[in-house]
Amino acid sequence: LSVCKAGDKIILPRNVHKSAINALVLCGAIPVYVNPEVNAQLGISLGMEVSQVEKAMDENPDAVAVLVNNPTYYGICSDLRTIVKKAHARGMKVLADEAHGTHLYFGRNLPVSGMAAGADMAAVSMHKSGGSLTQSSLLLLNKSMNAEKVRQIINLTQTTSASYLLLSSLDISRRNLALRGEESFEKVAGMAQYAREEINEIGGYYAYGMDLINGTSVFDFDVTKLSIYTLGNGLAGIEVYDLLRDEYDIQIEFGDICNILAYISIGDRLQDIERLVGALADIERLYKKDSTGMLSGEYIAPAVVASPQQAFYAEKESLPMEQAAGRISGEFVMCYPPGIPILAPGEMVTQEIVEYILYARDKGCSMQGMEDPKVERLQVLKGGI
Repeated sequence: LSVCKAGDKIILPRNVHKSAINALVLCGAIPVYVNPEVNAQLGISLGMEVSQVEKAMDENPDAVAVLVNNPTYYGICSDLRTIVKKAHARGMKVLADEAHGTHLYFGRNLPVSGMAAGADMAAVSMHKSGGSLTQSSLLLLNKSMNAEKVRQIINLTQTTSASYLLLSSLDISRRNLALRGEESFEKVAGMAQYAREEINEIGGYYAYGMDLINGTSVFDFDVTKLSIYTLGNGLAGIEVYDLLRDEYDIQIEFGDICNILAYISIGDRLQDIERLVGALADIERLYKKDSTGMLSGEYIAPAVVASPQQAFYAEKESLPMEQAAGRISGEFVMCYPPGIPILAPGEMVTQEIVEYILYARDKGCSMQGMEDPKVERLQVLKGGI
């Protein structure tokens, strides 16, 4: 909202959090998606390749900004420094979504932070890896931004009854990280690496890390993230997530169709990691099954037919999900977490997308965004655009 107005173009990856597309609904900006490369085995979308971002900039010289995930939920980082240089050379702002990147500002030997890379703004969720209370985050501005203008924008969207509990938790956490951040995140990275090595010894799982780096679509990797591919055991990530919670009293961050993510924090101990590894070994031994017929894709590139705002406010009708293929979606459909839309308003519904939504629903993913809580019907645009 600080850099885009109605009709402005913004270049962004399609695997953004729903809040970024919500912002497009609010301000009326037009998304220009850089569809990231997908790791076919893991079923996850990777980072934005510089060549693809440059192509989008060349084809849309009137774009006003570029948004970059730094890192993605799974720990994958794009070449943010180069993207910033190329965007600034064209007069475009760069926004870094650092919901999962608080520790990049305080750790050693971690991917570059948004501010260090020269981004104009960075949204940093201190409550995820920084230790502050849930809902508390920081918005960092570079000198290129008008802070007073940004404050005006913030006043459009935030409560006028600020929580001093949240504000004080931000300050306490910031102080703690400034004084002890390096040693804390060195410990977290060490525990994550130990977990990766132990989990990869079990068989059936693949805990990935720096081995994914290829210099383009995976420019760097956040080693504090413990992302684990589970389909080798014939189990969807969400099934392993449920088993860990229900049978072992272990609450991890999320499970999707192919992967789980365990968020190791400054509050974890080595015995917590040992318990997780032991539980995963147990699950592999007790619940492993044939993986025939399981879906492996987390990301399906959408065809954008209308802007999110145009579609969100258009006249709609409700159809059974199975009959929605060939129509334009008027609402969001997503598994939450991670909150990356499978469908967003203004995108064409395909048979592949319908099958993916029904598969994710039936596997037990927590589905959000639709008017129908049972995920049996979809709001689509009446007629066309």
